[in-house]
Amino acid sequence: MKTRRHGRDMPDSILLWLKSFIPAKTNIDRFERMRACAGSLFGILLVGLISYALLPHEAHTIWLIAPMGASAVLLFAVPSSPLAQPWSIVGGNLWAAFIGVSCAKLVQEPALAAALAIALAIGGMFLLRCIHPPSGAVALTAVLGGPVVHDMGYAFVLSPVLLNSVLLLASALFYNNATGRRYPHAQQSAAPHPHQTRDELPITRLGFSHEDLDEVLKDFNQVLDIGRDDLEEIFLQTEMRAYHRRFGQTLCAAVMSRDVVAVEFATGLDEAWHLLQEHQLRALPVLDRGRHVIGIVSRTDFLEHAGVEVHTGLAAQLRRLLHRVPFSHSDKPEVVGQIMSRPVIAAQVDTPLLELVPRMADGLHQIPVVQADGKLAGMLTQSDMIAALYEKNLAAARAVPAAGAAGSLRSAA
Repeated sequence: MKTRRHGRDMPDSILLWLKSFIPAKTNIDRFERMRACAGSLFGILLVGLISYALLPHEAHTIWLIAPMGASAVLLFAVPSSPLAQPWSIVGGNLWAAFIGVSCAKLVQEPALAAALAIALAIGGMFLLRCIHPPSGAVALTAVLGGPVVHDMGYAFVLSPVLLNSVLLLASALFYNNATGRRYPHAQQSAAPHPHQTRDELPITRLGFSHEDLDEVLKDFNQVLDIGRDDLEEIFLQTEMRAYHRRFGQTLCAAVMSRDVVAVEFATGLDEAWHLLQEHQLRALPVLDRGRHVIGIVSRTDFLEHAGVEVHTGLAAQLRRLLHRVPFSHSDKPEVVGQIMSRPVIAAQVDTPLLELVPRMADGLHQIPVVQADGKLAGMLTQSDMIAALYEKNLAAARAVPAAGAAGSLRSAA
């Protein structure tokens, strides 16, 4: 019995082991797939046509190399990958081509030359920080490409390798940004710090820090096919979604101030400043005649346009800015529209409150809330957000003892 059972279990375990190699279902929608396919079509066609037009029309001329197909997969299907960034494709392909040609010239045995070319290409790409998998194929092409490639010598590095790489990169820069995909991606974290102090930003102090992520990546000690900025954003969004699941969602419409003091483009500076002082506000939304938000004017805007750099003479400088000039065609700003900030960072009435926490924690003091048609619906301030989050967490804290008491009553019954 045990033998038969063991015999039955063995195929099952092998089947489970084989199933573990099946890739998980991707969360990529049909549009993104078609976008990547169309991008590869556009990029390779453009590279081929331009290279064919620029290079001599001779039998031994190579105007498009096969590794560009692999590069196209990275640049158009996974443009956020560190392996697909500009320096990766240009630096990686150039270095691999140079190493491949050198190995082909110095080592007579093709198999050994190919192995050395791949090993040295990978080592150099690590050193130069330009890991690009298709570059391995470039190195092999330089070694095993036959007499035509060998006769080209180091000219192979410039044409077709450099030419193809630059043309494909240019097409990726245009196409990805034109279709809503940010490219290239920053490869180093450069978090803004508006206060210019040694303290981390508030949102970073409460969650994981940049140093925490760096240490984990260092311990992981593997090349990841995802940019550091994207990885950090995924972690933050995951934390936010987990908070939503635990405490529910609070929308801007439930928290925002609805009786908003606002001004129009042509409101005089003196009147706008008086409204800020009277209502003890930091900023005023600027509206057009249809009550669409077109800008925002803050105390900072007033100070900057008054030329205030030090505390001395602050009142006098503000008076000169707010004083109306009795004649027209003055270079001095006269109305709110001339000093307001735009474009405006605004939220929709149905935007979850937690999505705005990073912006509010890292410098913004107020955000206009608009309806679907862009008309002003309310104003969300840091005070509103603190009150809402406090109330939400307080309600959650009250629910825990209540649930415990209910369980005790059921047990007693």
